[in-house]
Amino acid sequence: QVQLVESGGGLVQPGGSLRLSCAASGRTFSSYTIMGWFCQAPGKERELVARFSWSSGNTYLADSVKARFTISGDYDKNTVYLQMDSLKPEDTAVYYCAAGIQSVGWRYWGQGTQVIVSS
Repeated sequence: QVQLVESGGGLVQPGGSLRLSCAASGRTFSSYTIMGWFCQAPGKERELVARFSWSSGNTYLADSVKARFTISGDYDKNTVYLQMDSLKPEDTAVYYCAAGIQSVGWRYWGQGTQVIVSS
């Protein structure tokens, strides 16, 4: 069973930065090939923010964050990071880490970490 543990959320002022971390444990070679971050604001659906491929190193960022966020992976630590810069109040949400297989979908989820952007 794969477990995902997130950290790094919190309260930040507009224009500030946060770095979210997601550490995966219990991994086997075939358990997952991609990891990503989703956000869910109150009253809204969960949506994909960023995705990282372990096999290719390719990344995906949603248009709304493309110029401000960066996703990266540390192979030795089995950890994915989401660097969030120039944060806006509309980035306020619970951020969930997920892992899965490209051709199958998302299979594992973290517990979520709250990000609040407010002055």
